[in-house]
Amino acid sequence: MTAPLTYLDVHLAFVLPPILLLGWLAYRRDRARWGVRPLSGLVIVIGLALVYTTPLTNHLIPEGVWWYGEGAVVATVWHTPIEEYLFFVLQPILAAFWLFQIPVSVDRPLAIPLAHRLVGVAGGVGIAGVGWVLTGDTSTYYLGWLLLWAGPILAIQWGFGLTYLWDARRPVLVAVAAPTGYLWLVDWLAIELGVWIISDAHTVGYAPLGLPVEEALFFLVTNAFVVQGLVMYAWVLGRADELPTLAGVQARISPSSDER
Repeated sequence: MTAPLTYLDVHLAFVLPPILLLGWLAYRRDRARWGVRPLSGLVIVIGLALVYTTPLTNHLIPEGVWWYGEGAVVATVWHTPIEEYLFFVLQPILAAFWLFQIPVSVDRPLAIPLAHRLVGVAGGVGIAGVGWVLTGDTSTYYLGWLLLWAGPILAIQWGFGLTYLWDARRPVLVAVAAPTGYLWLVDWLAIELGVWIISDAHTVGYAPLGLPVEEALFFLVTNAFVVQGLVMYAWVLGRADELPTLAGVQARISPSSDER
């Protein structure tokens, strides 16, 4: 049965409009962030998203974890539709443009306690470890791979800036929650319309309000990656005078004139 919407239709109808609106607001509003620094961070995040997520989808799709409705995609590269690669670009932009609307004003030196870094690393490694165990069973295969895939990034981010992220937890939670909730709704609609189909065999079968918990987790962790990465990127640039250069001289970056 042919899906009533294509994957590209989902982008055009539900992903691009909020991106355009939020981007316009970030550009126009004096209190929003815009300019070289935030946008350079976004470019880095997009590149990392493409590099890190591509192997995951190209492993899970041929395993039958999910597939796409008849006529729902234009073409595939490797095992992944080109619309999926496009989503790897669009989702970070959506999350970032929402984040740019939210003030994050926490003043903390880059030096944080070693114990905090170890806790952060241990948390991410623990998540990856649980994921590794869960990949051994068919019904937890999707969930296990998500946790195994997410754990290393969380270990890096939390190991570097867990203390700062905790201090900035309120704006970070708001920044993660809004795009996550919105994409949960879009994902649920696409599943209902048959744009993509999630395997019953490879999921735990828990789907509150019709959305498989694995799908909900995917959008939660990926938006967390984007928000945490950009928040810490701004933190590092804002405290750049604390970073020694290779020559042992402190690097100082003056505020950009085109950034608010």
